[in-house]
Amino acid sequence: MKKNLEELMSQSILYFLPPWTHDKEILTKLLLAHPSIKFVSLVGVDLGGNSTDEKIPISLFLEDIDGFLKVGVQTDGSSVVLHEIATLNNARVDIIPDINVNWFIDYNYEYLDDETGLPIGTLRIPSFLEHNNNLVDSRAVLKRTVDYFSDQLTELFNKYPHVLNEFDIKSIDEIDEISLTTATELEFWVKTPEDLADEEKLSTSQMLKEQYWKRTKGSVRTALEEAMLLLEAYGFEPEMGHKEVGGVTAKIAGTGKLNHVMEQLEIDWKYSTALQCADNELFIREFIEETFERYGLEVTFRAKPIEGVAGSGKHTHMGASIKLKNGKIKNLFSPKSMTEEYVSTIGWGALMGLLKNYEVINPFVTATNDALNRLKPGFEAPICIVGSVGHSPDFPSRNRTVLVGLVRDLNNSLSTRYELRAPNPYSNTYLYVSASYLGMLDGIKFAVTSKLTNKELDIEFSKAAGEEKLYLEKERCYRSEKDVFEDYTEEERNISFGKPPATVWENLMGFKNNSEKIEVLFDGSVFNEAIIHSYRAATIDQWITELVGRIIPNNMAIVRHCKKLKDIDNVTDLDVVNWERINALRNTLMKDSLTSKSLFTRIREAIEEGNYDIASNLQVEMAEKISQLKTAYIIYRRNLLIEVNGFYN
Repeated sequence: MKKNLEELMSQSILYFLPPWTHDKEILTKLLLAHPSIKFVSLVGVDLGGNSTDEKIPISLFLEDIDGFLKVGVQTDGSSVVLHEIATLNNARVDIIPDINVNWFIDYNYEYLDDETGLPIGTLRIPSFLEHNNNLVDSRAVLKRTVDYFSDQLTELFNKYPHVLNEFDIKSIDEIDEISLTTATELEFWVKTPEDLADEEKLSTSQMLKEQYWKRTKGSVRTALEEAMLLLEAYGFEPEMGHKEVGGVTAKIAGTGKLNHVMEQLEIDWKYSTALQCADNELFIREFIEETFERYGLEVTFRAKPIEGVAGSGKHTHMGASIKLKNGKIKNLFSPKSMTEEYVSTIGWGALMGLLKNYEVINPFVTATNDALNRLKPGFEAPICIVGSVGHSPDFPSRNRTVLVGLVRDLNNSLSTRYELRAPNPYSNTYLYVSASYLGMLDGIKFAVTSKLTNKELDIEFSKAAGEEKLYLEKERCYRSEKDVFEDYTEEERNISFGKPPATVWENLMGFKNNSEKIEVLFDGSVFNEAIIHSYRAATIDQWITELVGRIIPNNMAIVRHCKKLKDIDNVTDLDVVNWERINALRNTLMKDSLTSKSLFTRIREAIEEGNYDIASNLQVEMAEKISQLKTAYIIYRRNLLIEVNGFYN
């Protein structure tokens, strides 16, 4: 430790402080040795996934480090998303530092310290939110999940020691600790400010795969390379940064620099423990945005920033392992023979539990209108509750059309894990990872207590729709090694895998319509009714606010944009018919009369009356009509001889 401290003391810039430094004496030495670190910020994460940020002078922190780390600071609960938990008459929330994870130093590269010439730094400390002596934040939920998962597996190993034979472990006394390992892949769009998206050009480029894995250039390349180097400096161990499928080729301006940038990128880094992974991603997302902004580029982490083009996902890899007292690591999902079996008993249980309970997991994964816009056929985004393990154990394969896929390497048993493909960059990692592991644990309990062989568990998982089995629901099929979009019709998908939710409201109904499954979230008091209720209320509030205040106004702008174009000398009967179709859609969407109301008006009224079922159904109808309008207008425009600019959204 002394050597490590000396290394940190000698660094001109500190990027992160590992848990062993969270001691009064060590912290004092390090902070005094790095005077450019001027502030401390406690980072609590509310149920909406929003992080707190405040600037506390480092001098105050140094005056009473022990007290600060113990009691933290107070805030007004109305400023964070804790609906119906922190109420107006009981709004005190304490932000309590977490001393068991890495702390990061966030630097302001636009403001240099007069004394050192280095950028001003803020020590960001991941923290918990406490209300009425209860931890009620997203980080606390994941912390409880990790502890409960470990305790439950230990209990299962005690009662059913035969499971340990798969890992060549003779006794539970050999186990030092059980870990949940998690990693996320972050996709995002980057563009020059004020540029608008030409959907047709982007869609064509995507279909031709003109951008995927291509070489980055200019400011995009520089920003990406700086971001990768910063990842390394912060100890995140970057693995890859590359272009994704979306985007168009940038143009060279008169200055010789690229402009009209519109590209999709992905950055990956090494896995970590579940809680540390979520903390890492929260910080990385912020500094990626700031890094690209320094080069005049705008970053968006929205799930579907451009209609008709690939959205941005956050594929999440989840695994579990055992560390033995002799230092060896055993992957709990890997079978004894990697070439003869897909996964272990625990691995089968985890996969079945995740899929069986997904209706109460999905509300945390897909919580916004934007997120649902991404989950549509044709863009490699999963829409069905179905998984894949591969075509054969000795030949690992990857099915990119399913919700959950098995990732494995025959030469590395430690790499076995499940990839959940539905999350997007703004999904609350803490909450959906928590819910996913709780779902897995439910399946693991079945797999272990049933004492079925791996072959029998394989048969259970591979059941057909309508086939009765011990654990999985009779009506559903849970496995497909086929292309879910190409090899099934929509009707066949709905019958086999269940009809996916079309709106935020439909997705939230998963809590109400699955009373048995929601009990899985309450196990170990990880979630409770207050947290679920608060999360649901906040999500509904966000849904209706965005629907009324953003989606309808944006759609009104689209309706108004679809104007009749003048081509007086060359109008044909087809042009007349095309325009009449467009105008009928415009009136249906937006125009009220004495005898009828438009879709926009009916949605507003349903929300005002609190009739969310009707509002949800009308939202689906509105989306279909807007899509029809945009398509019809493109067809209408193509037949005109006059020059018309591209249709922008």
